[in-house]
Amino acid sequence: MSWLEPTNLLLLACAVIYGLIGEWVDGGILLVFVLGISLLDAVQQQRSNRALAELARLSAPRAHVRRDGQDLELAADQVRLGDRLRLEEGDRVAADATLNEAVGLWLDESLLTGESLPVARSEPGERVLAGSLVAGGRGWAEVVAVADATELGQIGKSLTSVKPPPTRLQRQTRRLTSRLTVMALGLCAALAVIQGATSGQWPQALLAALALALAVLPNEIPVVLALFLALGALRLGRIGVLARWPAAVESLGSATVLAVDKTGTLTENRMGVQQLLTWPPLERWQAGEALEEPFHHLVEMAVLASRGDPVDAMELAIQRLAADQLDGTEHLHPDWPLEREYPLQSDLLVFSRLWRDSGGQQQLAAKGAPEAIADLCHLDADQTTRLLAAADGLASQGLRVLAVARGLDGVPRHDGPPPVASAEPAAAPHDYLFEPVGFVALADPLRADVPAAIATAQGAGVRVVMITGDSPVTARSIADQAGLPPGPVLSGHELSHLEPQALAASIAEMSVFARVMPQQKLQLVRALQAAGEVVAMTGDGVNDAPALKAADIGVAMGQRGTAVARESADLVLLNDTFSDLVAALELGRRVDANLHRALGYTLAIHLPIAALGLVPLLLRGQALILLPVHIALLHLVIDPACTVVFEALPATPGLMRQPPRPPQAPLFGPDTWRRSLIQGAVVMVAALVLAFWPEIDTASRRSLVFSLLLLAGGGLVWLNGDPRSRVTAAGAGIGLGLWLLLLALPGLQGVLQLAPLTPGLILTLLLTTAVALLVVGVLDRFGLRRR
Repeated sequence: MSWLEPTNLLLLACAVIYGLIGEWVDGGILLVFVLGISLLDAVQQQRSNRALAELARLSAPRAHVRRDGQDLELAADQVRLGDRLRLEEGDRVAADATLNEAVGLWLDESLLTGESLPVARSEPGERVLAGSLVAGGRGWAEVVAVADATELGQIGKSLTSVKPPPTRLQRQTRRLTSRLTVMALGLCAALAVIQGATSGQWPQALLAALALALAVLPNEIPVVLALFLALGALRLGRIGVLARWPAAVESLGSATVLAVDKTGTLTENRMGVQQLLTWPPLERWQAGEALEEPFHHLVEMAVLASRGDPVDAMELAIQRLAADQLDGTEHLHPDWPLEREYPLQSDLLVFSRLWRDSGGQQQLAAKGAPEAIADLCHLDADQTTRLLAAADGLASQGLRVLAVARGLDGVPRHDGPPPVASAEPAAAPHDYLFEPVGFVALADPLRADVPAAIATAQGAGVRVVMITGDSPVTARSIADQAGLPPGPVLSGHELSHLEPQALAASIAEMSVFARVMPQQKLQLVRALQAAGEVVAMTGDGVNDAPALKAADIGVAMGQRGTAVARESADLVLLNDTFSDLVAALELGRRVDANLHRALGYTLAIHLPIAALGLVPLLLRGQALILLPVHIALLHLVIDPACTVVFEALPATPGLMRQPPRPPQAPLFGPDTWRRSLIQGAVVMVAALVLAFWPEIDTASRRSLVFSLLLLAGGGLVWLNGDPRSRVTAAGAGIGLGLWLLLLALPGLQGVLQLAPLTPGLILTLLLTTAVALLVVGVLDRFGLRRR
């Protein structure tokens, strides 16, 4: 609870002492301030909780369902009984369901059973449990239980119960504040004993010690940090980037490398078939032309080598072309049953499907990387060279090229005569005899804002590297369009043969990685980290999860990403766009810069308050300059300045032209310490001058000092903030407004034990404040020039 914070406990202790010595009014005022500070803390905590609750809502798992013939994407808690649940690789099952149909479906049920190996689910009627992860394949299931009625709900587990780990800065602030608290309380106790023993006035000694403790304890720091990170995460959500926990906001300011997928991140994920090229005649078709007979067989094989209900952008484009050009012809076969599916393998980038035609004969189609199709078809060296040259001719135009092949008539195998119609499918596609039939060349336009976003990132000292499954020629063409630096392209095949040390040494020259398998992203992350980089890695598939976990900042795709990728990531790009990631980088730097402004201001304003609290304990007979009630009132200036004003400041114009902050940079770097101590020391000297101003009484000196701290506190907000911002002006006006309120209400001055200031003393106060702030401004400017 907020009233158990150290500051409030110290104020309560002061109120008790005032009560014991009969100063009931002062004790009552302190209790009012405890209530006010507690309410302020509660408001700040509520803002933080609201921000985190909104983030939890945005990050809730999503489910793809078919309801009343409509395909919907819903939050897990909106799934109803009777919905048909679509299960795709990487999805987290949202409800208990019974299986209707499945193709190669494997489920990871470790969340419920503890069993680490996936289990096969293929029979209609089998139970699929909420919380399971689709490790492979796909299927449809009918929902039979939701929410608490599921087995997951009954055993009391929840995927939303993951608590964010404490961030590095939070750990640093806890260590700093705990050490300062112990030191401050120890010093105050020792000085209180010495002062009480020598003067015999124990209540006054205790009040002086408690006032010093109030002045020294930096209790704002943990509150400021927690609120900045929570509100920073919420601000990220408003620009389309979901931070799954606040640590991600903190890490953004340190990123030195953005490793991004091409498809859907740098491009529009609006894949379309642009060209067809038959093999071996090399007849060419281009989008917009009528699809003549020579190309019908090529499109037919491409459709047969694609899923019937595709989610992949390339397969969707092939299906659209076939529906537009071949609908109603004998080249589309929705009635053929599927016999076997051969998925992509790391050593064979080909997707194959074996069908049973209407005559009972087997038909085989495959599509994949041109070099893999050449290998699958066992072409000789001359044929392979000609096939790859044709593919490179398409790729050099920035097109993504798929080669298409068909099984020979009768689907013969390498190891014997043609099989009978009832023969079991072979274990691998390499067992069959294939021949190439041509190429499908697809275009995915580069997003219009990508070149500018890449230039912004590079200007901020952040490397951008592109990772793609395309051929090296296509990848280099797209990289040139996007504005990536020229250089060699490293292929997945070359990557697999490099030793870690060699890769770490050469990776600094690489900006483009082609034909990369998802599993190789982890290798790239580790190589970049070994080279000293702080890596933000994007990914969307099940196999990307290890790389997203290993990256300093894992970034998942919100639209096309799988559930396991989103759960493994720190950030989720809700719109899958690279420019949003660069905007998040800028916002992360803004949060970091404003956080250090707030922390520097906290340190600077506490220094003169602590010095004034120390004076009565060091000088016998010296009356308290600042009473506990004054320190409590100053907190009403300090806390809003830290948590409202600095948090809301816009980014400085040159923020994205500065290098990234080192990830292990301390909470208070040398520049922050230097600037804060200089600012605090100047205000401290001004305060001490007024504290010992000659020929006036203690109450008048107290009025001068307290007024100076109010005005100088507002002035430091102005100097540490952005002078052009209205937010800064409002923060600086808090101190000025409280001072004017004191002048306008003489009764309030009496309650606070302050004396009315004569015109001469007001002039002295204003001149002293102006000189102090002028000196601070000059020293700041000198220090900035020197840096």
